[in-house]
Amino acid sequence: MVAVLERRGRFMTAEPVFPPRDAQTQQGRRGRSAGPGRIVVRAGGARGVVRAHAGDLVLIRLLPRGGGASVVRVLGRPDVAADLLEGLMLDRGLRRGFDREVESEARAAGERVRHEQRARRDLTALPTFTIDPASARDFDDAISAERTAQGSIRIWVHIADVAAHVREGSPLDREARRRATSVYVPGAVEPMLPHALSSDACSLMPDVERAAVTVELELDGAEVVSRAFYRSLIRSDARLDYEQVDRVFAGAQSAGEPWGAPLAAARAAAQALQERRERSGALAVDSREPEFEFDPHGNVLAVRGRSQTESHRLIEHLMIAANEAVAGLLSQRGVPCLYRVHERPDPERVERLAAQLASLEVPTPPLPDPMSSTQAAELLGEMSVRVERHVLRTGRGAAALNSLILRSLKQAYYSPKNLGHAGLRSPCYCHFTSPIRRYPDIVCHRALLSAVEGGEPAPRAGELVELGVWSSERERDAMAVEHSADDVARCFALRALIESDPEQSFAGEVTGLISAGAFVAFSVHQPRVQAQSSPPAFEGMLPVRKLGSPDASERAGHRERRGRHERQPAMPQREWWEMNPEGTILRGERTGAAIRLGDPIEVRVARVDTVRGRVDLLPGG
Repeated sequence: MVAVLERRGRFMTAEPVFPPRDAQTQQGRRGRSAGPGRIVVRAGGARGVVRAHAGDLVLIRLLPRGGGASVVRVLGRPDVAADLLEGLMLDRGLRRGFDREVESEARAAGERVRHEQRARRDLTALPTFTIDPASARDFDDAISAERTAQGSIRIWVHIADVAAHVREGSPLDREARRRATSVYVPGAVEPMLPHALSSDACSLMPDVERAAVTVELELDGAEVVSRAFYRSLIRSDARLDYEQVDRVFAGAQSAGEPWGAPLAAARAAAQALQERRERSGALAVDSREPEFEFDPHGNVLAVRGRSQTESHRLIEHLMIAANEAVAGLLSQRGVPCLYRVHERPDPERVERLAAQLASLEVPTPPLPDPMSSTQAAELLGEMSVRVERHVLRTGRGAAALNSLILRSLKQAYYSPKNLGHAGLRSPCYCHFTSPIRRYPDIVCHRALLSAVEGGEPAPRAGELVELGVWSSERERDAMAVEHSADDVARCFALRALIESDPEQSFAGEVTGLISAGAFVAFSVHQPRVQAQSSPPAFEGMLPVRKLGSPDASERAGHRERRGRHERQPAMPQREWWEMNPEGTILRGERTGAAIRLGDPIEVRVARVDTVRGRVDLLPGG
């Protein structure tokens, strides 16, 4: 349990920081924790107590029979973002380390693979590069590309050969299987594999030879005319980041050698693949991930929202092509593996989505009656494109409308049954390109290598149903931790931002509605950030009880701004707000005022709860 130490007379007590995991949903509804109160810290067996002081953030172990607790580890201070995020990961059950046996095996595996005489195709002379976030530490994938004399484009997708390092059934393999996925939080990672592999021996770093599994595709436009799969030896010539590549594409920076021409060929191939995806009716949903900047002391300096750019889409399309090629081969040959399944949406959900979009005056296609699941998938893809165009035309609503689309989908999962991927409009899909951070990718590597005489045994079919369920559960758990950690880090950044001016207003946009109020994404211009190209960085809740008539709210805000000594705001007139049947508009019964998804709105910050990652808002003015 993670707690903060307090001095109570002669005793040291520990106050739990996070609500118990089984009470978090209830806590979110009730607004308070159902967890235990202060716990007396015992000196017996508590070696860390000597070093711990009042105010420290600590990991404690509860002693049997109500005997209090002992300090296991001092984590830092609860007002330091990095320390609290470390506490969050421990509270959610992450190990934050590996057993000595696993660490030792990982180091030995790196040495073994470096010196083994395994049959590999030597591609070290082939110009190769990686494209990743600037903060990335592990590099699963690298790219090579060239134009052929016939006008086609040959793409090599090189993926770290994790299967060569992680032998099935070994302690290292069992631990990777138990974790199933890496967990990424701001400024830290809980890796699936020890750092000796994830950040070193398996990572496709520049200027070093690395073992890889290569998918070689020849593309005529977007059509794959030939494909090959083999173990390889590569050497990356350049470690590029997304911002750098976008500058090259924009003409603001010149492409270097030897990666300039291959990057141009890869760009052309990705554009052709994107056009085919758009024609097929695949979903067009812009994912927006926050990026955090920390100082050396663990404090959050800045947070910025990032949308997908052309450099992101280049890697996305090439990785999708490689995943489809691997899944297609395994399906044709009947080799057991884990497919990435995304079933078609329910027609009822698509009908509701159409009604929601129509209520917000977003154009929607006509719906057939009755509607099949195949038609539902096609219509959902078309609606996502119309939403994308609406957002480009109006300049707002991206987060709210994309959220509506995502809630209309079924959740993707892993299964040994190939049921297709509806979101990608792919009849056969698997995860192959991230084996450093996902266990199902290692399974697909072993399956592929068994099919192409790569020296690995095929996965055992009888184990894959259970493994698919486990991997899917672990993926959802990791996403929950990552979401909570993002919220906590955002709160630290926001608290620092408003410290000098608590009354400042922010331009926001309504991203979600419930009967109790509106969720608002908001931002402020930060140095070195292009505000016009960055989505909002912060999120908060604006309760309807704080909303009166527009005039009353404006008068209240004006009175609050007169000065700190006159902060006696006029109470806004009581307004009753009612949600429309589609859940997209809150409307005031007395005034007829409306709050819609995607509406611009000005807000102020009332309260920041860093531990729970919650922000309470007030109307701005």
